[in-house]
Amino acid sequence: MPWIDLEGAVNVRDLGGLPTADGGSTVPNRLLRSENLQELSPADIAKLVEDIGVTTVVDLRTTGEREIEGPAPLDAVPGVRHVHHPVLLELGSAARGSVAEALLVTKMEDDRARYPDDITCGHYLGYLEERPEEVTGALRSIATAEGAAIVHCAAGKDRTGVVVALALTAADVRPEAIVADYMATADRIDAIIERLSRSKTYAEDVTSRPVRAHLPRPETMRAFLEQLDVRFGGLPRWLAAHGFADDELSRLRAKLRQD
Repeated sequence: MPWIDLEGAVNVRDLGGLPTADGGSTVPNRLLRSENLQELSPADIAKLVEDIGVTTVVDLRTTGEREIEGPAPLDAVPGVRHVHHPVLLELGSAARGSVAEALLVTKMEDDRARYPDDITCGHYLGYLEERPEEVTGALRSIATAEGAAIVHCAAGKDRTGVVVALALTAADVRPEAIVADYMATADRIDAIIERLSRSKTYAEDVTSRPVRAHLPRPETMRAFLEQLDVRFGGLPRWLAAHGFADDELSRLRAKLRQD
């Protein structure tokens, strides 16, 4: 797994070199994935921007997360484009206390009903059903990045994992390689939790549950990829139904693949 070692982020990797169904592979320095980018050092920025060629940051966090966390170091770098595609339903500033808790309970019930065998898979499918315009927007931002795009959320596991899995599926990466990439986050889960526990935004959530509750499960991603076909007739059909044109899919595929 091509990890990118940084001082201010621990779950960063390049998605180049993954095998495609026709015997090819994805291109390095085109698509990166990460957790929260709030603690990047000057050396980290130099590595990402100058060495790897990052030109686009695809932020999947909610508006509330962004407001609480504040500006990140990459925000001030000239030539780096920042796009915001919150793939979670936004509760809004008025949803607080018991109202917010009730909405979250309803969301969990919806996720479980959507896919009873695996509530996390049901949660992932919710991104596609509840926020299709943000999911397609994130994929469009990857496809149109002048250089490398780095996709991130909080831990770099769930929201990032789904958007990356969709991008890799568009590039015809082998499903087992997509699952293996998803599972790689488990190698860094202790460090991820340690980082997020210092954040006022995420500390309560990550410390209130045991470490095992945060671990990715291979069966979750396998089920999600399977449901793309079962429910939607495959990714291309789902994309087309939500305004992602054939030429955009071709552009995304070409962005990530070897010629």
